[in-house]
Amino acid sequence: MPSSTLIKPPAIDTSKSPIENILELLPLRDIGPDIYTNIRPLWHPPGARGIYGGAAIAQCLAAAQLTIPPPTSANNNAVFLVHSMHCYFVLAGDASIPVLYHVERVREGKSFMTRTVQARQRGKCIFTVTMSFVREGSAGKKTVHHECQMPEGVRAQLEADEEDDKESLVELENVSKERAANGEDSGAFLSRRIGILNNDSPHPHLKRTRQWIRARGHISPSSGHEPHLSALAYMTDSNFIGTVSRVQNLWRFGRPPSKNAPPPTPRASAEASSNNQTSDPPSSPSRSSHPIAEVEAIENAAHPTAPVIGMMVSLDHTIYFHRPRDFRADEWLFSEMESPWAGDGRGVVFQRIWSRGGELVATCVQEGLVRLVQDEQGVREEGEADSEGRKRRRGSRL
Repeated sequence: MPSSTLIKPPAIDTSKSPIENILELLPLRDIGPDIYTNIRPLWHPPGARGIYGGAAIAQCLAAAQLTIPPPTSANNNAVFLVHSMHCYFVLAGDASIPVLYHVERVREGKSFMTRTVQARQRGKCIFTVTMSFVREGSAGKKTVHHECQMPEGVRAQLEADEEDDKESLVELENVSKERAANGEDSGAFLSRRIGILNNDSPHPHLKRTRQWIRARGHISPSSGHEPHLSALAYMTDSNFIGTVSRVQNLWRFGRPPSKNAPPPTPRASAEASSNNQTSDPPSSPSRSSHPIAEVEAIENAAHPTAPVIGMMVSLDHTIYFHRPRDFRADEWLFSEMESPWAGDGRGVVFQRIWSRGGELVATCVQEGLVRLVQDEQGVREEGEADSEGRKRRRGSRL
């Protein structure tokens, strides 16, 4: 029977946050240089085609960071931190077997270093990324600067919600600690959804989806700042391509409920939005119990006849770290997403992430596959077209 790791997973280190434990890697020096593997099973979201994409993104970053030279007198105490990642999802990752991360040291410069990482299973690349690291302070004292401001009012609303939900948040953290102490999966991060901005607009590209996110627990100071960067990378894939379905009011967790079915309560929505982790699985009637399904059922209540998603998967993912040092992933970060374009079975989403203090710390871009369930006539015509196309291709080869 296959094993999800090469070695027996060690006991949970309770001195570290859940996300630090999840992203911990094992170097495979006997196999080759700069090769690493996961030491704990990777999360497979309910209904998804493979492992959570954020895990591959974050573990690739963690592996690359292990190949960056530490500051020493020989390199004038140079500190290099990641400033950009360009990722491609190639194949669905299998949570039942280990992932091997192969790092290539592409460039060792004075101001920039470049790494590529391939995540591989069964000898095939499932995920690839190129990332660049910049030397802190290499730009000099005089620099150009501008940035988007965090939307007004969202921080005040968070503070009010925190006061109201203080007891439930403490309870969530206590449950997380208990699960970790028992060696159970305690979830990597928390998210708090906010209502869609401009949700009444007839133009999907003008809508904005919003959430607050943070890593559970407290990232240990002894681990340095790198875990905060990996944790942010992990969280950027949360509900990312799903923005397309939300601004279009599409159904992705099964067909619309019948008119006689009672709508879920706002309380259920609040609980679902703070669940362990979130994802963007393809639509299926059996997935109506997904943590986000109840939330989106409320959002789509006025659109019972909207199209149903047949498949939704991420294709590529880019992260620009604007302030690699100026944030903590275990403190609330505000995320706002928008979709400027969708068509031809694909969609593009932009994401901006601010610290609680209002500093823009990252900008992300993702393109994903967004295919709708076709009606019977459409499916029949598509099948006939495919059949005709195959006949023509066979004829051209004769």
